[in-house]
Amino acid sequence: MNEEIDFILDSTKESMKGALAHLEKQFSNIRAGKATPSMLGSVMVDYYGSQTPLNQVGNVSTPDARTITIQPYEKSMMQEIEKGIMLANLGFNPMNNGEVVIISVPPLTEERRKDLVKQAKAEAEDSKIGVRNDRKSANNEIKKLEKEGLSEDLAKNTEADIQNMTDIHIKKIDEMLVVKEKEIMTV
Repeated sequence: MNEEIDFILDSTKESMKGALAHLEKQFSNIRAGKATPSMLGSVMVDYYGSQTPLNQVGNVSTPDARTITIQPYEKSMMQEIEKGIMLANLGFNPMNNGEVVIISVPPLTEERRKDLVKQAKAEAEDSKIGVRNDRKSANNEIKKLEKEGLSEDLAKNTEADIQNMTDIHIKKIDEMLVVKEKEIMTV
């Protein structure tokens, strides 16, 4: 029984860590005024008939805080890269100089910043829901073990451990959100 409890605790912890990692990835896609290559992380480009991530058809870099450049590995991909950026609907207007695709990242308006904060809060809430679902799954596993003969005390202690783990991860999500909000609202 103890191995099963350890397994439940370990797998729950890993799932909750996964929710944090996912949130971090989602936050990196929310821009905070400064140009970063990850802002184009969701852009897909039509590469000879198949949808391919932008970073696999060109080198994405940020020469300064307001500019992103994409150096295509093949010159023929120039139009496809521009089209992919437009289709991603990120609010960018790509231009090319024959060599590279250039994106000027406009400064964020107050309204746009507030929208991004709302988006960040929604992502954080989704992560919290994921953590709570992990808690529910783990508690259901403990209840099954209890029916199979696990002592009530051990079940209660394990559920308390799971709740503690949940509280810690929810607190981390809240802390990550505060940092992201500050980053977005800083002009």
